[in-house]
Amino acid sequence: MPEPNLFFITLYSALAGVMGTGSGGLLAYYWPRPGRRNFSMILGFAAGIMLVIVFMELIPEALKQVNSFLLILGLLLGIGMFLLLDVMLPHYHPATGEDGRQYRYLNKGYLIASGIALHNLPEGLAIGAGFAASPSLGFGLVVIIALHNIPEGLSLAMPFNAAGCRGKGLWISIVTGLTMGLGGFIGGLLGNVSPILLGISLAFAAGAMLYIVCDELIPDAYETSPDHSPIIGIVIGVVLGLILVNI
Repeated sequence: MPEPNLFFITLYSALAGVMGTGSGGLLAYYWPRPGRRNFSMILGFAAGIMLVIVFMELIPEALKQVNSFLLILGLLLGIGMFLLLDVMLPHYHPATGEDGRQYRYLNKGYLIASGIALHNLPEGLAIGAGFAASPSLGFGLVVIIALHNIPEGLSLAMPFNAAGCRGKGLWISIVTGLTMGLGGFIGGLLGNVSPILLGISLAFAAGAMLYIVCDELIPDAYETSPDHSPIIGIVIGVVLGLILVNI
């Protein structure tokens, strides 16, 4: 198998992100617009998917590259960045009125998108490093990562669906996948990516996603519908995530 150049490594990495999250966004585009109870379940579903990504993919992969101290450092940096953004750019969670609900749904969509964009960057680094090791490994990572990103795109786009902005959710799910191309470019450019750089990047993404889950998604899921809908969504997200990460 011929070894692809830097342009094609970047292109394949971007395609993995775009096809993965974009496919999830496309599914959400044709999904019926959810009510409050269903939306709380969707927030729980997104939280469940993200928890599996954090604890079954990002943290274990980071520990393969760095020691526990650097892992914790990366986690704290990711959490700290989103905490700082929360303090500097405080946002509200209006729960009444159609305009308030729309604002809330859009806010969740943008927040999930930012976390997934951060998550896609180290995945792109991994693809670029995979191609540097061997073309077959690189192509294998492209396929696997694209499949794993489908539920992430779905969880990203559903809040836009709930806000009545289906098209925006689809396009943002596609654009979010492009950060994987940037990671692939960096990975391909550096060749054998520094384990420390890759490990801290993975831990940083894990910390950012953990903050989003604990500070935003789960609290808002229960505030949106204070019944058992959120935990049902969380369980579905965790089960689906576990199935996908073990494919």
